[in-house]
Amino acid sequence: QVQLVESGGGLVQDGGSLRLSCAASGRTFSGYGMGWFRQAPGKEREFVAAITWSGGTTYYADSVKDRFTVSRDNAKNTVYLQMNSLKPEDTAVYYCAKHNGGTYYKSLSSYAYWGQGTQVTVSS
Repeated sequence: QVQLVESGGGLVQDGGSLRLSCAASGRTFSGYGMGWFRQAPGKEREFVAAITWSGGTTYYADSVKDRFTVSRDNAKNTVYLQMNSLKPEDTAVYYCAKHNGGTYYKSLSSYAYWGQGTQVTVSS
């Protein structure tokens, strides 16, 4: 078992920045990839970004590429999502998740454990 707790969400203006954190407890998450997803009201949960266990490879949705950066600190059991140039369409609940192995990172089914989510609201 691993517990994931997201933090860092909030209200920000169009063009602003936020940094989300996801702290893991329980079994260490070193050795596993991690992902970020988001879900806007009335929409399905969608992939945002992911990072391999070493941090050497990252993946991004086209909609956030060049604006968001995923990183991790395995010594702190924490993964981060730096979000810059935020837009109103980025408004959603953001979730972190622990990858369950394999090579595909962009599908919800590739993740075994999820946090409770943190709300990000971007005002225009």
